[in-house]
Amino acid sequence: MKINIDFPVEDEFYEFKTSLSELDKGIEAIAAMLNKHSKAEVFFGVANDGEVLGLKGQIGPETIKKVETRISEILKPAIVPFVIFEDYDGDKVIHVSAKGNRKPYSSSGDYRIRVGSSNKKIDPELLGELFFDSESSSLESIESINQDLTFNILKYHYVKNGLTINEENFYRNAGLKVNGKFNMLAELLADENNASIKVVRFSGYDKTKMVSRNEYGFKCLLASMQEANDYVLSLNETKVDVESGLARKEIRLFDSHAFEEAWTNACIHNKWVRNVPPAIYIFDNRIEIVSTGGLPFGYTKEDFYSGVSRPINNGLFKVMGQLNMIEQTGHGNLVIVDRYGKDVFDIADSHITVTIPFAFAPSMKQVDVNGLTPIQAKVLMAIKDNPTCTTKDLSVYCGIGTTRVGEVTKSLKELGKIERIGGAKGGYWKVC
Repeated sequence: MKINIDFPVEDEFYEFKTSLSELDKGIEAIAAMLNKHSKAEVFFGVANDGEVLGLKGQIGPETIKKVETRISEILKPAIVPFVIFEDYDGDKVIHVSAKGNRKPYSSSGDYRIRVGSSNKKIDPELLGELFFDSESSSLESIESINQDLTFNILKYHYVKNGLTINEENFYRNAGLKVNGKFNMLAELLADENNASIKVVRFSGYDKTKMVSRNEYGFKCLLASMQEANDYVLSLNETKVDVESGLARKEIRLFDSHAFEEAWTNACIHNKWVRNVPPAIYIFDNRIEIVSTGGLPFGYTKEDFYSGVSRPINNGLFKVMGQLNMIEQTGHGNLVIVDRYGKDVFDIADSHITVTIPFAFAPSMKQVDVNGLTPIQAKVLMAIKDNPTCTTKDLSVYCGIGTTRVGEVTKSLKELGKIERIGGAKGGYWKVC
């Protein structure tokens, strides 16, 4: 008779032991599975192929207590296992279930991780990464230094999506508090914070010459993400290619959908607890989207490329899912791979970089200023570098008053140099 589970074989979630003489080995498997998947199932009295053998000798409540005591003695940090008897036509099996997110777990001081049906020893240098993947180091579990936070932007997004805000339960439902205080997730989503997202443009193919540096931040992450996203999309030119003088074909500089997926993933999976935000670098032949931290511990490149979803920041993932800002299917990487292939990903221990190549040489740095006054040229170049800039931004950058900015932009529109797309809020400038 086989053990009563869907697939009665040892794998990353199930371990079988023939007798309680292998109790310590079974606990080792529990620690390894908790380190990999935060849950574990071990059966005593079962062969490796799932065949029920039953435990020999007198089996009673004292046996359960023995198993629980031994687990508490050698498995650290402590967990509360669920230990029961299961009867298979008179053959008794002990079934141990365990859950825990306080990684890393050790058994008799030994740290291992589950790989297939084996418990592989963890390199000491990787233990730190395992800690950063634990619940105890999550955005939701760490108190924010700043407790004077407001959430008008976040609440606006909830209302816009037809969600009712209950002031009494809002913070709890959004996961913004720990021990009655605002946490790091709350700080990221607050109206004001210290998180800054940079979009930097360079002339050429490396970082030797910087053209512009746009900073989107110090506000709710959702707003900063969108502003950076809109700026990059405003640079997505269209080239008309005429083949053999007959067919007219429009080619986009880059795939907007692939970029948006890469940028959203970078923000969701960035290891914000390290206080290093994601960034966007724009060169003459590509866009690079960089996020801090590599893959979650135990999450393979095969999982990554196949679309298996395992967000590092579960709280942020949940909020963005509630606001329909993401699809919770893990298909983002599949979109990028389908469009550009796996080679656009550079996955390292400290970061993940996605490189979106350009389909042709862009004209984003080539602005015709012939016939313009110096101040018109300066305003035009500022708009070209930052299409989402405001009147105040132009005033600061060009060193003129806001009234003068209005006069110059009006003259540039009359000359056909620029066009305003959208309103004052959420719109951007298009250089013609």
